[in-house]
Amino acid sequence: MGQGHGWQGAVLKLMGAKDFVLTVTGAEDVTPEYRRLHFTDGGLLSAYGVHPTMWVRLWFDNAGKPHQRAYTLVDPDRETNTFSLEFALHEGCASDWARAAKEGDTVEATVQGTGFQHPRPEPSHVFAIGDPASLPALNSLVDALGSAPATIWFEGELDGLPCHANTDRHEIRQMPRTGTGTGTGLVDDVRATLPALLAATPNPYVWIACETATTRTLASYVRKELAVPKERVHALGYWRET
Repeated sequence: MGQGHGWQGAVLKLMGAKDFVLTVTGAEDVTPEYRRLHFTDGGLLSAYGVHPTMWVRLWFDNAGKPHQRAYTLVDPDRETNTFSLEFALHEGCASDWARAAKEGDTVEATVQGTGFQHPRPEPSHVFAIGDPASLPALNSLVDALGSAPATIWFEGELDGLPCHANTDRHEIRQMPRTGTGTGTGLVDDVRATLPALLAATPNPYVWIACETATTRTLASYVRKELAVPKERVHALGYWRET
């Protein structure tokens, strides 16, 4: 399969990535802009097991060229060899595929670089920044870190989406989407509020997973200006503004 994935697939192969074929078993529209697909795993879970925020790269055809996007596993079950994936729908070949996907359809998946390092010492407070594209990973993180309180910045509309955060120990700061990079309302709010929050807790953990330019801006700010140690920061761009 890797030969059909272009230079990106070739590089992943050299890094030890493995390929699998996933088969759609069902679909549900959570909202008009958010779709959940159910899959059999093609042997993936038997090969890799399950860990928090586990993700795979799916391959799509983009006008004859291979295009890959990362998605977090939802409710993986090693006994039934099944899991679900959730798609925040917008323009693009991945969303087009997800909108049309039906039972029996297949998609190729690559697993590489999906490990999760549980922060040690345990976080005294989690600071998470995400959006609909990273919501499955955010949910997995919230579940994995148990009773730790969290402040969550969520960029975009949350109404109707499956969110595992609860008001007992999680504060959700919902932010309207206003752009990418340095000049967004999300970035401005994080800059205004995060420093004091960090100063008030001994073992923070910062998790950033949103649009790539915004993720880079925030990750640089947290590491360089706020001096949070790199082992206490996880940052991954989940999609790119085009």
